[in-house]
Amino acid sequence: MLAFFRHEWKLSFKTLLIWALSVGGMGLMCLLLYKSMESSMADMAESFASMGAFADAFGMSTLSIATMKGYFATEIGTIHTLGSCMFAASIATVVLSKEEDGHTAELTFTFPLARVKIIAMKYAAVFFSLICFNVICGLCYELAFLVLGESGFGTDFLTFMGLQLLMNVEVATICFVISAVNKKNRLGIGIAVALVLYVFDLMVRLIPDLKDAIFLSPLSYANATTIFSGAEIERAALIFGVAVAVVMTAVAGMIYAKRDLAS
Repeated sequence: MLAFFRHEWKLSFKTLLIWALSVGGMGLMCLLLYKSMESSMADMAESFASMGAFADAFGMSTLSIATMKGYFATEIGTIHTLGSCMFAASIATVVLSKEEDGHTAELTFTFPLARVKIIAMKYAAVFFSLICFNVICGLCYELAFLVLGESGFGTDFLTFMGLQLLMNVEVATICFVISAVNKKNRLGIGIAVALVLYVFDLMVRLIPDLKDAIFLSPLSYANATTIFSGAEIERAALIFGVAVAVVMTAVAGMIYAKRDLAS
């Protein structure tokens, strides 16, 4: 089983590296730009804070982008959230369907392992890739703090990265179901799911009438501005997210385990 896990993870390693260095590198560069823009940030922060619902949606009414913490939460937090969400969707959407799309199912499922165990190893490889992605990005951000002489944000930073990982797992399990029911790679659908979830999270923050639906968004409990401002995390969304992850994983496993696979 471990050999199968290692093989599956190695297949996704290149994708992991590209996404992690792209997202983490973008965040690092944006952080390094902060010092050059620091003198003009105060005026920008005042303008952004007065933009009503838009400022509330991006947390600019609770955190000032004129401070490193506010800048990280509103700018880097947004980059990491969207990037990690898309990465989770991209690897989970193809992890099962690629066997049939690549005509390797006949070989893969002749291994002396139950199909459920193979599915479990594939999911474990996805989960490990998500951990590696967040670790690499986190190290990129810490490198920027070191260069800038900042001390970082302690437990707030760790909480943000931890909840981002949980959000990534929830998104991945949703896309895991998409992978289980399709015979061809539907990467586009997975990316679309990530974008729809991101837009939905923005809409529930912008439109007061949708506020009660915020618990449906996996991005709500991992929101950077909520975490760094010390506001209460959306506990209903967190509980709902864990439930979704468990249920979707079970559903994907049951669907794929009973399917007739094309070779």
